[in-house]
Amino acid sequence: MGRSSPTSNDMPNRLIDETSPYLLQHAHNPVDWYPWGPEALERAAAEDKPILLSVGYSACHWCHVMERESFEDPETAGQMNESFVCIKVDREERPDIDSIYMSAVQALSGHGGWPMTVFLTPEGKPYYGGTYFPPEDRQGMPGFPRVLQSMADAYKENRGKVVRATDQILERIRQVTATARSREPLTADVMRTAFRGIAGQFDDVHGGVGQAPKFPQPMTYEFLLRHHLRTQDSDALEIVELTLDRMAYGGIYDQAGGGFHRYSTDPVWLVPHFEKMLYDNALLATLYLHAYQVTGKELYRHVVEETLEYVRREMTDPSGGFYSAQDADSEGVEGKFFVWRPEEIVEVLGAQEGDIVCRYYGVTPEGNFEGGSILNVPSDPADFAAGAGMAPTELHALLARSRSKLLEARGRRVRPGTDDKILTAWNALMMRAFAEAAAVLGRTDYRDIANKNAKFVLDTLQRDGRLLRTSKDGKAKLNGYLEDYAYLIDALIALHEVTFDARWLREAIALGKAMVDLFWDEASGGFYDTGRDHEALIVRPRDISDNAVPSGSSMATGVLLRLAIITGDSAYERVAAAGLRSARELMTRFPAGAGQWLCALDSYLTPTREVAIIGDPDEQATQVLHAEVFRHYIPNRVLLGGALPGSGGLEELPLMQGREMIDGRATAYVCENYVCK
Repeated sequence: MGRSSPTSNDMPNRLIDETSPYLLQHAHNPVDWYPWGPEALERAAAEDKPILLSVGYSACHWCHVMERESFEDPETAGQMNESFVCIKVDREERPDIDSIYMSAVQALSGHGGWPMTVFLTPEGKPYYGGTYFPPEDRQGMPGFPRVLQSMADAYKENRGKVVRATDQILERIRQVTATARSREPLTADVMRTAFRGIAGQFDDVHGGVGQAPKFPQPMTYEFLLRHHLRTQDSDALEIVELTLDRMAYGGIYDQAGGGFHRYSTDPVWLVPHFEKMLYDNALLATLYLHAYQVTGKELYRHVVEETLEYVRREMTDPSGGFYSAQDADSEGVEGKFFVWRPEEIVEVLGAQEGDIVCRYYGVTPEGNFEGGSILNVPSDPADFAAGAGMAPTELHALLARSRSKLLEARGRRVRPGTDDKILTAWNALMMRAFAEAAAVLGRTDYRDIANKNAKFVLDTLQRDGRLLRTSKDGKAKLNGYLEDYAYLIDALIALHEVTFDARWLREAIALGKAMVDLFWDEASGGFYDTGRDHEALIVRPRDISDNAVPSGSSMATGVLLRLAIITGDSAYERVAAAGLRSARELMTRFPAGAGQWLCALDSYLTPTREVAIIGDPDEQATQVLHAEVFRHYIPNRVLLGGALPGSGGLEELPLMQGREMIDGRATAYVCENYVCK
């Protein structure tokens, strides 16, 4: 039996039974919200009522604004309840729903974003949509009550027009999800063309691609590092270094607490949108780690360690899982938690150190953000030290002391909310970051964190052999998507490379087989984002663009190339090649939206270094060989390792067959195409 419609903020709606923090934020709205599912869709069909679909996420600033203005307003809520079946979706839990209806909104308006508001027929077909709607007509935007009335009237009185609109929008969505296999060859020319396209959009003053708003786009710079390694093009490395330097010194980086905010609202990386996402910090920590391998810059090492320390301190569950996000707002004000006034810093550090720290981080009485100051580093640190009459090491020690004190003082403020649901895909990205950093930086504590996370994900987020999407408070649910499988395979391969634990590689191989079975479509030559066992939606979604995170398809393509070498199964390489052909046009025409694809293409075209290390992982001789591998930036590398054959290792795999220690000593075999030196 369904609940009666809520009439006040004291009576919860159906979202009260959900686990998503975002949905629970809306559980006391006077809107009669449903989660996405059969109950809502069946009611819409039975009552012939249109559906109002609202999609957002917990760290979304404008989602909170629209909730305060409209969803908490009894009059607006009454209008919604009267005319629509209202469904609330957390886009992070349901990327399939988000992807389908975002395509509809983009087709209708030419742009998208969150909160996303879409009006559907009872069959789930969209006939109108947009993003944020204000409570009344403002700045050329129609007020939400007027939109509600218009959409209700359209469904009642112009059914034919609504049906025609849904047919047109559905056709546009089908076009977006179709694949087009290129007959052009996959050659290095694709990567050269992509590099020219990225370089043409580069801001050579402040770093980054484009102007404002400016997003980190870590996969783009991963490709540029590979391009530099392959071609020795110094321009590619200069683009990476300038961008990483400017971000590390900007307000987008949390100078006191470590970690990156979502994006910069300006071209100079100063004023961020303050939410912190797990995936941004995982991808950026990995990027800075690779840049450290290439350049040896201590700045990049510090960024990696400070970012991972932030995740360990604030985003890690006692179970070993990683939380999803932290809000931009605290006490209803965006950025309040992160900004400082000079007198606050002097109070914490004293007059002398406080003055130095204020000057170093650009903290002034007038401020740089709504009366306060976002910490950033406007001057070169070496120049600042010279101007302050200090040795660089003295300045560094002072800053380290002060950051610790500022972080402690900031911790007494009202904190932004944390979205503590645990998503498989995002956890996998962070697992890989901790694993790789453990090996490159010699940090066994990072290895332990990655191991614990892998155990949590594999033990908690699988059911009957099926990977699941999300877990909170011990409840795991929702079928995993392509990205969940692909990211986790990537992370487990990396974790084996760091630990030589056979379990992680066996799990990766099993997940690879399941991934192809569930998501690959031979007829179209591409992956779908949902499995063949997924619920039926108006289309089966497939988004191949690399956006804030790698697309499931591009990551799947990359891991299959590695699994082909690890297992000796050439079918994986055939599938990967077909996937690359489907993305060839994207890589050449829109390279900034194809960073992970370009990395996969680089893996496809560049000979892979195959390394097998035979020896006891606990012995120093084995560890020396292992450390030598990670001392270098070798993106196209497969590393397997373990103790003596016959001791439960991976001797059945081609790279490990016939391998043994020479003269009883730890031994490394370096190979290409299974031919070893």
